[in-house]
Order: sequence, then C-alpha cells, then structure tokens
Amino acid sequence: MHGFVRNLITEWRRLALPFADETVIVAVSGGADSVGLLLAIDDLRKRKKLDNRFVIAHFDHKLRHDSHTDLAFVRELTSTYQFELAQGEWHSPQNKNLEQSARNARYGFLYEVAEKLNACFVLTAHTMNDQAETVLMNLIRGSGPNGLGGMRPIRELSQDMESIDLISEDEPFLPFLAPGVMLVRPLLTWAKRRETEGFCIENKVDFRRDPMNEDLNFKRVWVRKVLIPMLEEVNPKIVDTLCRSAELLQPPATAANEIAVETNNDQALYVAELKTLHKAELYSTLRTWLRQKRGNLRGLSLKHIESIEGLIHSRKSGRLAEIPGGAVVKGSGILEWRPLTVEKG
Repeated sequence: MHGFVRNLITEWRRLALPFADETVIVAVSGGADSVGLLLAIDDLRKRKKLDNRFVIAHFDHKLRHDSHTDLAFVRELTSTYQFELAQGEWHSPQNKNLEQSARNARYGFLYEVAEKLNACFVLTAHTMNDQAETVLMNLIRGSGPNGLGGMRPIRELSQDMESIDLISEDEPFLPFLAPGVMLVRPLLTWAKRRETEGFCIENKVDFRRDPMNEDLNFKRVWVRKVLIPMLEEVNPKIVDTLCRSAELLQPPATAANEIAVETNNDQALYVAELKTLHKAELYSTLRTWLRQKRGNLRGLSLKHIESIEGLIHSRKSGRLAEIPGGAVVKGSGILEWRPLTVEKG
C-alpha cells in the first residue's frame, strides 16, 4: 500500500469516519489535492477497506471563460474510476468580497448535495499548505485565538456563530443552513501539496492547474507565492511550524470514549459532559457512539440526532428518543442505548 493511501486510512480511523454503508460526498475541483484524494479513496475501495457510496461533487464558479474544461476533466475522471458525479455552478457571481462569496457558494452547493443524498459527511482536500496559508491570512487581518487555530479536520458544515472572528478565514459562514452535515478534511494534518502532486504523478494521472492561482491580486495567492517563500528563508519548515501552532490553539475535540461510563457492562454517556459540547462536537460524539452501539449509521438522519439533543437538554429523567433499531434512554444522569427487541411468538 502506498504511503499516501496508508496515511489516509490512518486519519480515517482517527476521525471515526464510516467504513461502510454510508453516503460520503467528496469535493473535487480537478486540482492535484482533490484528485489525489479521489485516487486514494479509489485505492481503498479496491482493497475492500472502504465500502461506502462515494459521490464526487464539482462546483463551477464561472470565474474563468474556460472553467467548463475543469468540469469535463472531472467528469472523465469520475467515469474512469466509476464514481457518481454531482455538479453545480455559480449563477450570480458577486464582485464584492469575491473570494468569500465564492467559498460560501461552493459550501452551499456541497451542503445541498449532502442533504439530497442523505449524506452526513462532506470531504474536502485541504492540505497542510492550505492550513499554513489560512493561519497567516488570519494573523494579518488581526484574528483572535480561534482564527489562529485555522481550519479543523472535522466540524459542522453550517455555522450559526455570532461573530465571523470566531471562525477561520476559510471556514464557511452559513447561518441559513440547518445543522447536521459534517465537513471533513482528511488530508489537513499530514499531507502537503508536493505530496498530493507526487501521488498523482506516480499514478500517471493528470490534474488541472488553475491560472487564477497565479494572480497575486488574490490575498491567498500572495501569501502562497510571496509571503511563505520569504518566511521559508528564515524557517525552511514554516508550513509545519504554522500547522503545529494552529493545532495547539484549537480546542480539543471530545471523543465519545472520553465522556463515557461503564454501566451493566455497557457504555453509556454522561449527560452533564454532553451539555458542555459545542453542537458540532456533540453531533459528532453522538454519531460515533451510536455507530459503536448499532454497528453502523444506516437509517439515522438529522432528526434522530436532534431528538437525542433535545433529550440531553430536557430537565426530565426517564425519557427516551426512538431511533431506527432501538432507543436512547436518559436516566440517572446518563444516556444509554437500548436495542430493539423482537418478541418470539
């Protein structure tokens, strides 16, 4: 197994992503990063390591006259590797804050695809280089600790935060979307741009090169092409350093086993601990726990997670939230999973 593929499956386990029976949306622009991610997922499918339904999503921002050629490239790629394809385009590009508007349009499209296909996870191919650029951009604009923490490997796709300063420059700010879809960046903590390009080249697969990535009028391009090379003269490992600093500034994600208690030889969750979690962490924790209890997330939708959330914040005890295959029961300060029992006649 190629080292790039091995690193991806290791991160897949660390993030507690589903290995089977789920629909996963993968954003692919046609660049080296997203093509590398697609190739690695295909490798893991062929090795029977992943058995999910993977749908490739491509969004055309219509910012270049030849942007349709990117779609043609991705369409051919998905056909060659037998992936499903969902495509969208930006019908009303805005000149005001073009970069931010383009990001929000793209994330809005990804959310819509996930919602239509009942997918809980959207994957993007952000790398360590993207993280370093994001941290520097946030530092330049005077962001606080959360912004300097950069992008998170996994978070809720939609946000309803009071201040844009609470999220990093590249995080989608979409208060009009309902919660529930998780945005996952499985390359963010270990892959660099030269590695994604190298992986594509080794597999003899071409990738697209966006000429807008050479335009220094875009802030991110200036950071990438001018500022980071200058900093590398002082610290050749500046990308690693910035990513490590960002990781230290991020609040730790809470795993289900960190707030669990054993009862009757089974794992339950402390309600008091669940109440302290942000919504994205809470939803991720509940999904991880339910996957452990049920064996998969098949049939589980946002309304089921929301019903458990309501149970957590209810002042009453002894109540339950019914979900496919059983129920989540609250009592004595804990949540327990009760599988559906079928009486034999």
